[in-house]
Amino acid sequence: MYAVLETGGKQYKVSKDTLLRVEKLDNPVGDRIEFDAVKMVITDDADVVVAPDALQAARVVAQVEAHGRNKKIRVYKKKRRKGYERLMGHRQAYTLIRVQEIKV
Repeated sequence: MYAVLETGGKQYKVSKDTLLRVEKLDNPVGDRIEFDAVKMVITDDADVVVAPDALQAARVVAQVEAHGRNKKIRVYKKKRRKGYERLMGHRQAYTLIRVQEIKV
């Protein structure tokens, strides 16, 4: 069984015991989270559940494993022949979660 859930403006395909990096959440490490923005569920019988009425009760339960920041990316801007150069860096924060169960 797997589900497609939405969090942080992105959609993720998850199944039980999936480790997933999502946009930073404010929950502490060890906390259990329920995601109710489930877009689709595929059951073990290969039944596809996409009806909005059936998905209102669907939940994905996960546990927060850790918080962190991704690798640094470099943002470099230059305009030729003008002497204009800018170098900036960015590290995006994330939350590592482990999916524990999918409720339909």
